[in-house]
Amino acid sequence: MNDTATFAPLLERFFTQRLMEERQASPHTISAYRDTYRQFLKFVQQRLHKSPSQLNLEDIDAPLIVAFLDEIEKNQGVSVRTRNLRLAAIHSFFRYAALEAPAHSAQIQRVLAIPSKRFTRKLIHFLTPPEVDALLAAPDQGTWSGRRDHAFLLVAVQTGLRLSEMTGLNREDVVLGTGAHVRVIGRVEKSAVHPSRDPHALY
Repeated sequence: MNDTATFAPLLERFFTQRLMEERQASPHTISAYRDTYRQFLKFVQQRLHKSPSQLNLEDIDAPLIVAFLDEIEKNQGVSVRTRNLRLAAIHSFFRYAALEAPAHSAQIQRVLAIPSKRFTRKLIHFLTPPEVDALLAAPDQGTWSGRRDHAFLLVAVQTGLRLSEMTGLNREDVVLGTGAHVRVIGRVEKSAVHPSRDPHALY
Protein backbone atom coordinates (compact mmCIF):
# COMPACT_ATOMS: atom_id res chain seq x y z
CA MET A 1 0.00 0.00 0.00
CA ASN A 2 1.55 3.29 -1.04
CA ASP A 3 1.66 6.37 1.18
CA THR A 4 -1.12 8.11 -0.72
CA ALA A 5 -3.66 5.41 0.19
CA THR A 6 -2.59 5.29 3.84
CA PHE A 7 -5.16 7.18 5.83
CA ALA A 8 -3.01 8.97 8.44
CA PRO A 9 -0.62 10.87 6.10
CA LEU A 10 -3.50 11.67 3.75
CA LEU A 11 -5.49 13.16 6.63
CA GLU A 12 -2.45 15.14 7.75
CA ARG A 13 -2.00 16.60 4.28
CA PHE A 14 -5.70 17.44 4.18
CA PHE A 15 -5.27 19.64 7.25
CA THR A 16 -1.88 21.17 6.49
CA GLN A 17 -2.05 21.58 2.71
CA ARG A 18 -5.73 21.69 1.83
CA LEU A 19 -7.26 23.55 4.76
CA MET A 20 -4.38 25.69 6.00
CA GLU A 21 -2.36 26.47 2.86
CA GLU A 22 -4.77 26.24 -0.07
CA ARG A 23 -8.08 27.18 1.50
CA GLN A 24 -6.66 29.30 4.35
CA ALA A 25 -9.57 28.08 6.44
CA SER A 26 -10.43 29.95 9.62
CA PRO A 27 -9.18 28.63 12.98
CA HIS A 28 -12.82 27.93 13.84
CA THR A 29 -13.26 25.69 10.79
CA ILE A 30 -10.01 23.85 11.43
CA SER A 31 -10.97 23.34 15.07
CA ALA A 32 -14.40 21.99 14.08
CA TYR A 33 -12.86 19.58 11.56
CA ARG A 34 -10.27 18.49 14.13
CA ASP A 35 -13.01 17.70 16.64
CA THR A 36 -14.91 15.73 14.00
CA TYR A 37 -11.96 13.51 13.18
CA ARG A 38 -10.95 13.08 16.80
CA GLN A 39 -14.46 11.77 17.51
CA PHE A 40 -14.57 9.72 14.31
CA LEU A 41 -11.20 8.06 14.84
CA LYS A 42 -12.15 7.00 18.36
CA PHE A 43 -15.27 5.38 16.91
CA VAL A 44 -13.28 3.67 14.15
CA GLN A 45 -10.74 2.33 16.60
CA GLN A 46 -13.49 0.79 18.71
CA ARG A 47 -15.29 -0.61 15.67
CA LEU A 48 -12.33 -1.94 13.65
CA HIS A 49 -9.84 -2.49 16.51
CA LYS A 50 -7.21 -0.60 14.55
CA SER A 51 -5.34 2.50 15.66
CA PRO A 52 -5.46 5.59 13.41
CA SER A 53 -1.86 4.98 12.31
CA GLN A 54 -2.81 1.51 11.03
CA LEU A 55 -5.76 2.61 8.93
CA ASN A 56 -5.83 2.52 5.16
CA LEU A 57 -8.20 4.64 3.13
CA GLU A 58 -10.12 1.56 2.05
CA ASP A 59 -11.03 0.92 5.71
CA ILE A 60 -13.10 4.12 5.79
CA ASP A 61 -16.11 3.14 3.73
CA ALA A 62 -19.64 4.49 3.51
CA PRO A 63 -21.29 1.97 5.91
CA LEU A 64 -18.71 2.79 8.58
CA ILE A 65 -19.33 6.53 8.23
CA VAL A 66 -23.11 6.08 8.37
CA ALA A 67 -22.68 3.94 11.50
CA PHE A 68 -20.62 6.74 13.07
CA LEU A 69 -23.24 9.37 12.24
CA ASP A 70 -26.02 7.18 13.65
CA GLU A 71 -23.97 6.56 16.80
CA ILE A 72 -23.40 10.21 17.62
CA GLU A 73 -27.00 11.14 16.92
CA LYS A 74 -28.76 8.27 18.71
CA ASN A 75 -26.41 7.43 21.56
CA GLN A 76 -24.53 10.68 22.15
CA GLY A 77 -27.49 12.98 21.76
CA VAL A 78 -26.12 15.37 19.12
CA SER A 79 -28.60 17.27 16.98
CA VAL A 80 -29.28 16.54 13.32
CA ARG A 81 -27.57 19.84 12.52
CA THR A 82 -24.39 18.69 14.29
CA ARG A 83 -24.62 15.32 12.54
CA ASN A 84 -24.72 17.13 9.20
CA LEU A 85 -21.72 19.28 10.16
CA ARG A 86 -19.74 16.12 10.97
CA LEU A 87 -20.71 14.68 7.60
CA ALA A 88 -19.67 17.90 5.84
CA ALA A 89 -16.20 17.62 7.38
CA ILE A 90 -15.91 14.01 6.21
CA HIS A 91 -17.14 14.90 2.73
CA SER A 92 -14.55 17.67 2.51
CA PHE A 93 -11.75 15.20 3.23
CA PHE A 94 -13.03 12.68 0.68
CA ARG A 95 -13.28 15.34 -2.04
CA TYR A 96 -9.59 15.99 -1.37
CA ALA A 97 -8.88 12.23 -1.35
CA ALA A 98 -10.52 11.88 -4.76
CA LEU A 99 -7.63 13.85 -6.25
CA GLU A 100 -4.91 12.22 -4.16
CA ALA A 101 -6.05 8.59 -4.36
CA PRO A 102 -7.92 8.10 -7.66
CA ALA A 103 -7.58 4.32 -7.36
CA HIS A 104 -10.26 4.51 -4.67
CA SER A 105 -12.70 6.58 -6.75
CA ALA A 106 -15.62 4.14 -6.46
CA GLN A 107 -15.33 4.00 -2.67
CA ILE A 108 -14.98 7.78 -2.47
CA GLN A 109 -18.02 8.25 -4.69
CA ARG A 110 -20.12 6.12 -2.34
CA VAL A 111 -18.98 8.20 0.64
CA LEU A 112 -19.75 11.47 -1.12
CA ALA A 113 -23.21 10.11 -1.95
CA ILE A 114 -24.13 9.92 1.76
CA PRO A 115 -26.87 12.55 2.08
CA SER A 116 -27.32 15.10 4.82
CA LYS A 117 -30.23 14.34 7.09
CA ARG A 118 -33.27 16.55 6.78
CA PHE A 119 -34.61 18.30 9.83
CA THR A 120 -37.29 20.80 10.70
CA ARG A 121 -35.96 24.24 11.49
CA LYS A 122 -37.40 25.67 14.66
CA LEU A 123 -39.26 28.93 14.28
CA ILE A 124 -37.38 31.76 15.96
CA HIS A 125 -39.81 33.84 17.98
CA PHE A 126 -39.36 37.57 18.49
CA LEU A 127 -39.27 39.05 21.96
CA THR A 128 -42.34 41.00 22.97
CA PRO A 129 -41.94 44.65 24.14
CA PRO A 130 -42.36 43.66 27.81
CA GLU A 131 -39.73 40.94 27.38
CA VAL A 132 -37.34 43.44 25.78
CA ASP A 133 -37.92 45.89 28.63
CA ALA A 134 -37.26 43.14 31.19
CA LEU A 135 -34.06 42.18 29.39
CA LEU A 136 -32.80 45.77 29.33
CA ALA A 137 -33.70 46.24 32.99
CA ALA A 138 -31.74 43.17 34.10
CA PRO A 139 -28.20 44.69 34.26
CA ASP A 140 -27.40 46.74 37.36
CA GLN A 141 -26.68 50.16 35.88
CA GLY A 142 -25.21 51.28 39.19
CA THR A 143 -22.03 49.39 38.23
CA TRP A 144 -19.65 49.81 35.30
CA SER A 145 -20.20 46.25 34.11
CA GLY A 146 -23.96 46.71 34.36
CA ARG A 147 -23.86 49.86 32.23
CA ARG A 148 -21.68 48.01 29.73
CA ASP A 149 -24.09 45.07 29.56
CA HIS A 150 -27.07 47.40 29.23
CA ALA A 151 -25.41 49.27 26.36
CA PHE A 152 -24.56 45.98 24.62
CA LEU A 153 -28.12 44.70 24.93
CA LEU A 154 -29.62 48.02 23.88
CA VAL A 155 -27.54 48.18 20.70
CA ALA A 156 -28.43 44.57 19.91
CA VAL A 157 -32.14 45.24 20.37
CA GLN A 158 -32.09 48.46 18.35
CA THR A 159 -30.03 47.21 15.42
CA GLY A 160 -30.57 43.44 15.18
CA LEU A 161 -26.86 42.89 14.61
CA ARG A 162 -25.33 39.41 14.65
CA LEU A 163 -23.13 38.55 17.62
CA SER A 164 -19.97 38.66 15.50
CA GLU A 165 -20.89 42.15 14.31
CA MET A 166 -21.63 43.29 17.86
CA THR A 167 -18.31 42.06 19.23
CA GLY A 168 -16.50 43.63 16.26
CA LEU A 169 -17.72 47.15 17.03
CA ASN A 170 -15.23 49.81 18.09
CA ARG A 171 -15.91 53.11 19.85
CA GLU A 172 -15.38 55.06 16.65
CA ASP A 173 -18.11 53.02 14.92
CA VAL A 174 -20.76 54.73 17.08
CA VAL A 175 -21.69 58.13 15.63
CA LEU A 176 -23.87 60.34 17.85
CA GLY A 177 -25.60 63.64 17.16
CA THR A 178 -27.73 64.41 14.12
CA GLY A 179 -28.27 61.30 12.03
CA ALA A 180 -26.85 59.08 14.76
CA HIS A 181 -25.89 55.61 13.55
CA VAL A 182 -23.59 52.65 14.07
CA ARG A 183 -21.11 51.69 11.35
CA VAL A 184 -20.99 47.92 10.90
CA ILE A 185 -18.75 45.60 8.92
CA GLY A 186 -21.10 42.85 7.82
CA ARG A 187 -20.69 39.84 5.56
CA VAL A 188 -20.70 41.84 2.34
CA GLU A 189 -19.72 45.42 2.94
CA LYS A 190 -19.64 48.20 5.49
CA SER A 191 -23.06 49.63 6.21
CA ALA A 192 -24.78 52.02 8.59
CA VAL A 193 -27.45 50.92 11.03
CA HIS A 194 -29.66 53.63 12.46
CA PRO A 195 -30.96 52.94 15.99
CA SER A 196 -34.72 53.07 16.42
CA ARG A 197 -34.46 54.84 19.77
CA ASP A 198 -32.57 57.81 21.17
CA PRO A 199 -28.88 56.87 20.74
CA HIS A 200 -28.01 58.87 23.87
CA ALA A 201 -29.81 56.16 25.84
CA LEU A 202 -26.61 54.18 25.39
CA TYR A 203 -25.02 56.39 27.99
